[in-house]
Amino acid sequence: MENWELSNGQSGTGRHVFSVDTLERYASKGHGAITCMAAGNNAIVLGTSKGCVIRHDFGGGDSYELDLSVSKTGDQPVHRVFVDPSGWHCLATVLTSGGAETFYMHAKWQKPRILNKLKGLVVNTVAWNRQQINEATTGETILGTANGQLHEIFMEERDKKEKYIRLLFELSERQEAFMGLQMETTSLSSGTRYYVMAVTPTRLFQFMGIGSLDVVFAAYADRSGHFMEIPWEIPNSELHFFIRQRRAVHFAWLSGAGIYHGDLNFGTKHSNGDENFVENKALLDYSKLGEAGEAVIPRSFTLTEFHFLVLIGDKVKVVNRISQQIIEELHFDHSPESTARGIIGLCSDATAGVFYAYDENSIFEVSVRDEGQDMWKVYLDLKEYAAALEHCRNPFQRDQVYLVQAEAAFSSKDFHRAASFYAKVNYLLSFEEITLKFIGVGEQDAVRTFLLRKLDNLGKEDKCQMTMISTWVTELYLDKINRLLLEDDTAGLEASTIDSGNSEYQAIRMEFQAFLNDCKDFLDEATVVRLLESYGRVDELIYFANLKEQYETVVHHYIQQGEAKKALAVLHKQRVPLELQYRFAPDLIVLDAYETVELWMATKNLNSRRLIPAMMRYSSEPHAKNETHEVIKYLEFCVHHLQNEDPAIHNLLLSLYAKQEDDSALLRFLQCKFGKGRTSGPEFFYDPKYALRLCLKEKRMRACVYIYNLLYWLLSLSEQFDIYKVDPELAMAEADKVEDDEDLRKKLWLMVAKHVIEQEKGAKRENIRKAIAFLKETDGLLKIEDILPFFPDFALIDDFREAICSSLEDYNKQIEQLKQEMNDATHGADNIRNDISTLAQRYAVVDRDEECGGCGRKILTSGGAHRMRGYTSVGPMTPFYVFPCGHAFHANCLIAHVTKCADRAQAEYILDMQKKLSLLGSSETKDSSKGSTSNTNEGPPTSSITHADKLRSQLDDAVAGECPFCGELMIREIALPFILPDEAQEVASWEIKPQLGSQRSMPIAI
Repeated sequence: MENWELSNGQSGTGRHVFSVDTLERYASKGHGAITCMAAGNNAIVLGTSKGCVIRHDFGGGDSYELDLSVSKTGDQPVHRVFVDPSGWHCLATVLTSGGAETFYMHAKWQKPRILNKLKGLVVNTVAWNRQQINEATTGETILGTANGQLHEIFMEERDKKEKYIRLLFELSERQEAFMGLQMETTSLSSGTRYYVMAVTPTRLFQFMGIGSLDVVFAAYADRSGHFMEIPWEIPNSELHFFIRQRRAVHFAWLSGAGIYHGDLNFGTKHSNGDENFVENKALLDYSKLGEAGEAVIPRSFTLTEFHFLVLIGDKVKVVNRISQQIIEELHFDHSPESTARGIIGLCSDATAGVFYAYDENSIFEVSVRDEGQDMWKVYLDLKEYAAALEHCRNPFQRDQVYLVQAEAAFSSKDFHRAASFYAKVNYLLSFEEITLKFIGVGEQDAVRTFLLRKLDNLGKEDKCQMTMISTWVTELYLDKINRLLLEDDTAGLEASTIDSGNSEYQAIRMEFQAFLNDCKDFLDEATVVRLLESYGRVDELIYFANLKEQYETVVHHYIQQGEAKKALAVLHKQRVPLELQYRFAPDLIVLDAYETVELWMATKNLNSRRLIPAMMRYSSEPHAKNETHEVIKYLEFCVHHLQNEDPAIHNLLLSLYAKQEDDSALLRFLQCKFGKGRTSGPEFFYDPKYALRLCLKEKRMRACVYIYNLLYWLLSLSEQFDIYKVDPELAMAEADKVEDDEDLRKKLWLMVAKHVIEQEKGAKRENIRKAIAFLKETDGLLKIEDILPFFPDFALIDDFREAICSSLEDYNKQIEQLKQEMNDATHGADNIRNDISTLAQRYAVVDRDEECGGCGRKILTSGGAHRMRGYTSVGPMTPFYVFPCGHAFHANCLIAHVTKCADRAQAEYILDMQKKLSLLGSSETKDSSKGSTSNTNEGPPTSSITHADKLRSQLDDAVAGECPFCGELMIREIALPFILPDEAQEVASWEIKPQLGSQRSMPIAI
């Protein structure tokens, strides 16, 4: 293990934190002795005793020498030089015989510019605005003078002059020189917030506000601001800020009583509403800087992140700001000319993070190498453990901090706190050493705390270690619970009292359950179960089983305890498989039927068929008369809401309905057609034969009759008879409901009649009288001859005299009615024959000038062009058709017009008939010519004439069924266009074309 101790201000590696190098031996370059120095961004500006300003730029910029002497007589030393953090801008104050002159210089200028408005004022300090400064402008800059004034100056490089210089503040009560000045700005939504800290030899001032600098200082016009006074005056008072990432985080003031320092936090606000950004204030007494407790006032100092560089005599002492201990002394190699005075002062370059010391001729660079590397040890010695951990660089350093904390807590017997710190030690002490340390003092609880914290510090890759430690913790928890029970048992408390009253017992149980929940992923299930069983911790065993998703064990335990609601709550979890619901359903429905059924209805994708055993078990148990039957409720939910089509579910629901005293629910179920509206499949899903047998068994006659009517043809005659022999009145009522099937209705009535006749046991005449009364109830559907076969053969016909006579009278009436209908039919036939005869003699008168509706020629004209084969011509006239409406057409014209307007199939049919008639006409002509030569007395064959007439009749029906101008054919032509596609030439002939040559202009008379 590495040694991280500090010895004589050195780190464990032997390196000095601070080192000194000679940067420039003869820096004044013969212009006198160095009187002051400032640095910024690797640029150093010196002021000499002869009024010269020398710039050394180590960042690659230009170096120059400028003489600021106003007159050639006497020395005019440079009092102060100031360089901004960027290194572009420089201010210098030269002491003259008439007072002082202040100059402004830019890094690019070869000539300084005097600031006349500051003539006579000795500038001791400058505060630069780091947030606004750039190459072109200084931004808002504050100057502090020896007469107690603060001035604001704004310089621009391109204008070669100051933009403005104005007075901001002046000490009116007691004038003191401002010796140090620093400024910090923060951008807020309401504007820029300024914080200015200024020091005099005895006082430290703070100015703050939002707006601009003049607005901020205007608020302090009537008061001297917030300040702190230290009565001991010091002529070389200084103020320094330590800058980290362009933000001030620490300050230090070289005062008469010591170095007053603290932290700056610009985000704090006190409870009284005042903003005070100074925190952790402290005072470094000068007695700690001298030997043997002698107070020595430093000549100069500067501030680093954790240390003060204090110039005492010719040495620079490095003092730790936190421990206030001197850790190093820096020595310088002076030139022979500078040995007398030694180091004059110190300055810092906040931008480059470098510190400088200078004597009359030389510049020395003080370098810092990781000054915070040993700060953890400093804070640890001061017992500031949080700060020590913050500054630790490696695990070994952190282990030392945790170990010191643990040992301190262990010594004070705060074992739980010690265990927490020991758990964070990874290298200095082994796991076994720490646990044995606690076991040696009998602190089992501290061991448990240590193991728990150790678990928190392990990662997922240490699963084996986590399993072993968590198992040990489990046993420690069980031992603790057992000891608490034993302690309470010795006090004579009951177990129930222990569970409810002992707060420590309850707390440790809750803590143990939380531990099981956190460590369930890497605890060995079998080992933990054995531990829990050996200690008899049933509740924790169930809890752990629940965590490990061993839901079967959990549900089984709750059922054994009779806690159905807890078991159902477990089953209701999404991760629980449905198989457990099926397995435990018979037990749960007996324990709590309502909650069980509610769970079933809330569970998706539950197979209701697999719950039938549980429902059967519940249904077999006796129930109160007014108690809601939970199984019926669930089955109704399945059938109506889930639209379950399983016949087993429907049959079970039907069986439960049948066992109820009120059969209204059964009838509603039978009448509800759950499959209605489907393209295929039954309208109901229960087994009708099973339903019928069940209803017969339970004597639900109305339901039996309904099922019989529903499935009449599926039943055998014996089954039909079994139904109707029970309740004839109900059978007659159901038989009357059949209306659309007369044969079925009559058959039903016959069955009822047979049963009525056979069940009567009284006298014969009484039976016959009841049978006759039964006939009247059928409303004439049954006759006496229909029921006679049901009577025994030895029955006397005298007993049926009235019924037979009535039946005969009915037959006579029917015979008379039939005769009347026959007469009416005969009369109607005669009328039809007369109409036919009249139609055969009907004729039409055709005017001789009547024109054909097709060709426009006269109907009665003669001509061979219009002759048509197959038609008989009347003399020289062409065959024609005359319609009752008055239109007339030549036969050829009518056929052509109808063929043109009809559809393709109709047109082909007409043309086929016309062709057949033409062929038949040709054959007749040949036959007639042959007959004229051979046998003039014989006429044409009868078969040919009959066939021609038949074809002609078919053609007449197809062509002359209606007038083409007045019938449906003309109506269809409405949809045709006025101009057909083949009439384009006809359309073109109607086009009007102007004749240009023949146009004439005619005068218009007005």
